[in-house]
Amino acid sequence: MPDWPRVGALWYLTLSSHMMLPFVNDLEDVELPLPTPLRMQADTRFTGKGVTIALIDSGFYPHADLTRPRNRILWHVDARLLRPRESALPGLTRHVTQWHGTMTSCVCAGNGYASMYRYTSLAPDAQVVLVRVGQVGSTHITERDIARGLRWVLENASRFRVRVVNIAVGGDIPSTGRPTPLDTLVEEVVKQGIVVVCAAGNSGTRRIIPPASAASAITVGGVDDRNTLTPQRWQMYHSSFGRGAYGVMKPELLAPAAWLAAPMLPNTRTHREADLLWKLERADDLTLRRLLHTPMAKRWLGSEVTAGDLNMARRAIRQRINQEKLVHPHYQHVDGTSFAAAIVSSLAAQMLEANPTLSPTEVKEIMMQTAQPLDDVPLERQGAGVVQARQAIAAALARFVESDYPLT
Repeated sequence: MPDWPRVGALWYLTLSSHMMLPFVNDLEDVELPLPTPLRMQADTRFTGKGVTIALIDSGFYPHADLTRPRNRILWHVDARLLRPRESALPGLTRHVTQWHGTMTSCVCAGNGYASMYRYTSLAPDAQVVLVRVGQVGSTHITERDIARGLRWVLENASRFRVRVVNIAVGGDIPSTGRPTPLDTLVEEVVKQGIVVVCAAGNSGTRRIIPPASAASAITVGGVDDRNTLTPQRWQMYHSSFGRGAYGVMKPELLAPAAWLAAPMLPNTRTHREADLLWKLERADDLTLRRLLHTPMAKRWLGSEVTAGDLNMARRAIRQRINQEKLVHPHYQHVDGTSFAAAIVSSLAAQMLEANPTLSPTEVKEIMMQTAQPLDDVPLERQGAGVVQARQAIAAALARFVESDYPLT
């Protein structure tokens, strides 16, 4: 098998001048996150076309990866209020609560527009409905908040033809095995033919929180694939595990939860710093010296760096890029089961495009049947193992053929 990380790196170097990316001279110093379709070895014939994914999160921004060249955001709902407020798009005002949802929505359904389509999701043609939950003026999210958003999805699913719900937030109280009202609501959603995908959490302990505890949900833990396609190097991410409602073992599946490229919230301090750092990284000596004397460079790098030797400045710039996990002027690499769940939701959209007749139960069964277990990892921590995108699509297509031509 080709050394895909190295192949990707060479491809990156070839196109870097056209993609606003730095010229990387030391590939050992900066690892380039594998694009998700490559990381998942996905069947890219299927892109989630015709499928709507509802995402429930703490806030969203209408990022270019979802709105350009074609707007795929069908609707935005602010469910933080007792009476949810609806709009065509999220507002342009930026707030810290929008970071998480912006990143998860783009990992799930982004087309990579801001990276010239490098950092695309598995479902770049899926449409999305964005549901903001929480409490006004607070970053705290309760199970009642999540239930309010999920109830809105249930009531409006037919309106937007929602087939998948991605929930990357959780409540406060670990499951005791008894179903909570939120668990019960998830079951209602699944009965309506909607796949529900939940992040397991990042505690690394035996602690599953609703809605990840719902029996019919696809609860996703994390694997750290070390940014490689070599399974022998993969290891567990510190995701949560345990028993959910009715004692069901969670998570059922694992997906990549590290080294994932996600867009920064536009026009924030971090985004502006990233833009400057890439300019500094690419600059010739004369341009670099000029840029280092700008107030912004002095503020972020310090006067000792900006007034010193250029070689020292370049090392400091590279160190800052790595420290901030920057992989592009508009993207960072991120980690967490929120992003693992987003990948599984996008895979579900691919499967439903390939075979629209699949029920939520069948989607879950296929993913589990085709998953690859990790060696020497307890069953309770990994469930069926790491999702295998191409095999899941093939199995979904096989069921579609069987339904058209039943065996006699």
